[in-house]
Amino acid sequence: MKRILITGATGNIGSEVIRFLYKIETKNKIVAAVRNIEKAQKKIKYYPQLDFVQFDFENPEKFERAFKNIDCVFLLRPPQIADVDQYFKPLIVKMKDEGINQIVFLSVQGVEKSPIIPHHKIEKLIQESGLNYIFLRPSYFMQNLTTILLSDIQNKRKIILPAGKAKFNWIDVENIGEASAILLNDFEQYKNQAVEITGYENKNFSEVTVLINQTIEDKIEFVSSNPLRFYNIKKDDGLETGMILVMIMLHFLPRFQKEPIISDLYEKLTGEKPTSLEEFIERENKKFTSFHNQ
Repeated sequence: MKRILITGATGNIGSEVIRFLYKIETKNKIVAAVRNIEKAQKKIKYYPQLDFVQFDFENPEKFERAFKNIDCVFLLRPPQIADVDQYFKPLIVKMKDEGINQIVFLSVQGVEKSPIIPHHKIEKLIQESGLNYIFLRPSYFMQNLTTILLSDIQNKRKIILPAGKAKFNWIDVENIGEASAILLNDFEQYKNQAVEITGYENKNFSEVTVLINQTIEDKIEFVSSNPLRFYNIKKDDGLETGMILVMIMLHFLPRFQKEPIISDLYEKLTGEKPTSLEEFIERENKKFTSFHNQ
């Protein structure tokens, strides 16, 4: 039995990883790495066998205790942390010092061709450390529609992005969580590999807007903005500069790239097809209604 530490345990992906580790009845011990144990225990209350440890990406003093007796780490990058040298370098060093030798890092699809994004540097750091790793590279999250883009959908009835007609591959975070759990549980079979996880649909935001509008009365529209205009809109909305720049990179650069490659990794791991956009939109339908109609 090994001890697996889950960073971002209370977030969308971390919580799904934990859920699926228990769903596949792992024999390993699961430890949730959280900033506030008391709050996390109230939020993640369905797993009495789950351990908790205090952890903060921005506080290296917490690393040693969090990594004590840990064998494997599910590592993700919090959206607000972009300085890899400042935050991730000491993190990887401390993992090695504590004898951790297995990392499943949640990266992004196409990272090998995008040295500008933080995930590229983090992958390189992990490889240079000599630690065994699995790089899980997912495509575009369906859940972006119900998180970072939701305020505009509910309040402005718009999806505003500098994405133009760029095609994105859409993956459900639940599928990522399930795949991550399998990789963590069966690490040796996939170690030192970079694998992509995608859905089976490449669609642009105009096409996704049409799908959403088929399920709601108060229609929405997609507005493609140039990067500067988008920056000013989001700045007026109160979004942090770092987050705005990440959104621009995520949505503007694909306009100059080929369509995403489709991977069958999820089906290979689970025997099931990944969630379709239609299924996801149907599942989350109520969130897309106007804020004033809720």
